[in-house]
Amino acid sequence: MASSTRTFVIAVTAAVAGALAGFAGSVGADQPRMQSALSHLESAERDLEAATNDKGGHRVEALRLVRAAQKQVRQGIKFDRAN
Repeated sequence: MASSTRTFVIAVTAAVAGALAGFAGSVGADQPRMQSALSHLESAERDLEAATNDKGGHRVEALRLVRAAQKQVRQGIKFDRAN
């Protein structure tokens, strides 16, 4: 490959990578507190799923509530993006 072609390919690749990185950052960057809350709820869901199930029904109820909270957070993000 000629030097000028190689330079062009490297420049285009860098430009595309930079654009994709900027796009990815902007998608996750909006509503950072809601995104953080959702991440924590997803972590809590995984922990509750991994816990032993002998909790007198409280683990199951906590899972239900965490999943309901995740739904509300997602709906809040969706609402905010639309308005």
